[in-house]
Amino acid sequence: MSLLFENINEENKIEAIKDLIEDSTPRPTFFFLVIMSVSMATCGLLINNIAVLIASMLIAPLLSPVLSLALGIIMNDRKLISRSFYVLLKSIVFSVGVSFILTWLLWTSGGKEYVINSQIDFLTSPSIVYLLIAVIAGATTAFARVKPDINEALPGTAIAITLVPPLATIGIGLAHFKMSLISSALAMFLINIAGIVLAAMVMFSLMNLYTKRTLADRTIEVADEKLKHEKEMCKEKECE
Repeated sequence: MSLLFENINEENKIEAIKDLIEDSTPRPTFFFLVIMSVSMATCGLLINNIAVLIASMLIAPLLSPVLSLALGIIMNDRKLISRSFYVLLKSIVFSVGVSFILTWLLWTSGGKEYVINSQIDFLTSPSIVYLLIAVIAGATTAFARVKPDINEALPGTAIAITLVPPLATIGIGLAHFKMSLISSALAMFLINIAGIVLAAMVMFSLMNLYTKRTLADRTIEVADEKLKHEKEMCKEKECE
């Protein structure tokens, strides 16, 4: 096991923490990608198109706050935990809301009946196997984030980790008032979150990232200050 981590130097760890926190900063562009990915996922589910569904998972940024949540837990960093949880919760609200609206506009209002297709059926059948898949994909992603030479593995794990499609399914269930659909999709989403967080915590711990709490807090301050400056600049432009 030591051979696996021996080539990870301090520079890799520092860059990984900075990138992870930066990628999960609650910028408008982050939530724009969330909305676009869940919109694509909703359409893919409604028309039972696996290619569209895969594309939605590739552009979804939700994995970053989940990984930063795991990082915050092993660091016992309340600031990072609360920040990551806020971004994740807001993303969930946006995702479910957008999916609900799209389903109502494109499907329900058009008089089409709710039909369980193969993709929706897949997302409403949670089991221990999906938890195992989430653990494997979460561990792979956490490792790849710190090892820049294997970043090409990230798109593959993004497809394996099912986060956006279950949220889109919850919105579809709300639009059709199907509580069984909502509860099953929510269970699938929570299973994936639990598996990713658990696996990422183990990997980050093995890499000794818990020793970088001071760096994480400093990076959060810089990222939040930058976001605040961007908002102020935007307001100034609107006033001109």
